[in-house]
Amino acid sequence: MSIVHDLPDTTTFILSLCDICLAGAFVGCILMLFEAGFVLAFRGQDSRSNAAHPAVTILKPLHGAEPGLAARLTAFCRQNYSGPVQVLCGTGGAGAPAVAVVRAAQRELPGTPIELHVDGRRHGMNRKVSNLINMLPRARHDTLILSDSDIVVDGDYLRTLAALLSAPRVGAVTCLYHGIGDEGLWARLSALAINTHFLPQAVTGLSLNVTKPCFGATIAVRRSTLERIGGFAPFADELADDYAIGMAVRSAGLEVVTAPLVVGHRCFEASLRQLMRHQIRVARTIKSIDPVGYAGTILTHPWPLALIGMLSGSTAAALLAVAALASRVTLCRCVERRFGLARESFLLIALQDIIAFAVYVTSFFGATVYWRGAAYRVAADGTLSEDDLRRS
Repeated sequence: MSIVHDLPDTTTFILSLCDICLAGAFVGCILMLFEAGFVLAFRGQDSRSNAAHPAVTILKPLHGAEPGLAARLTAFCRQNYSGPVQVLCGTGGAGAPAVAVVRAAQRELPGTPIELHVDGRRHGMNRKVSNLINMLPRARHDTLILSDSDIVVDGDYLRTLAALLSAPRVGAVTCLYHGIGDEGLWARLSALAINTHFLPQAVTGLSLNVTKPCFGATIAVRRSTLERIGGFAPFADELADDYAIGMAVRSAGLEVVTAPLVVGHRCFEASLRQLMRHQIRVARTIKSIDPVGYAGTILTHPWPLALIGMLSGSTAAALLAVAALASRVTLCRCVERRFGLARESFLLIALQDIIAFAVYVTSFFGATVYWRGAAYRVAADGTLSEDDLRRS
């Protein structure tokens, strides 16, 4: 009998939820169209092409033998740059798969500045930062560029970064990035997640001057600035180490500027499990930085919200769902046009939107992230908990 009495309340709750989701979807459609406009208008920050070319050390912390790694490393040796360049690759052990790739790159281009440093010492939970701490004493030059192993650059990369970093009040230079998917479905979906969610949101935040980013895709910094913020050691337990480095530079009274170039981020996910683990790690990283702001990004999922709203059975909800998906596709096409990316299929964009919403919801339940072959628990302050570290 109680179930019968509860039915009106349940129906009212569902209809109210549908109304809220439809309102959120409507706002999200408008938001995506604004993002599309900011993407098309994005020009970045001008660099001075006549600036000096100081000697540069590129720090490349490596983990696995990722497809195309050798080509990405040698791209740093083929720059439109007259200054000395050292490409310093670091691994945690002589048996790491990336070691053979670096050796092959050295043989392919004899005399190139690619060097390898093997050091397994651990300085904290963040293995990438531990790698950087071990590599730093081998860096020969005072201009340092941190670049993840999956980053693809063009020939003007170093010239642009050096020009921006030469300004007196600039403490670090970072770069936006777009996704590049391999031939597999899951890698393409991973790239789409970057291109349809991260990149337009980052561009909008920069255009409105409401975000202060620092991305691990690229961080260029002078050695004196790095020493001023305590080196890499303060970030050895941070999940969002790149963001923390940027905050430390700003706390030292210096600026972090975003370069006008956009580098590529190669995606390698070979299964749905790998895709979900990677995207959930990214989502929980962002949530650890700004929990309130992250919660508000529910408005960036208008199509899934509209699909929930269709439970109300109204024709308006169905029309809004069509409009929401059209807005997402429009935004994606604007990103592809502005950054010269290959066009992705309509169906793949729709599928990625559903996956992105599932990742968003999942990110609020639990605090485990998988990264570089291990599982970590993220503490409330964004640090990685040692007690809960286990092999994955």
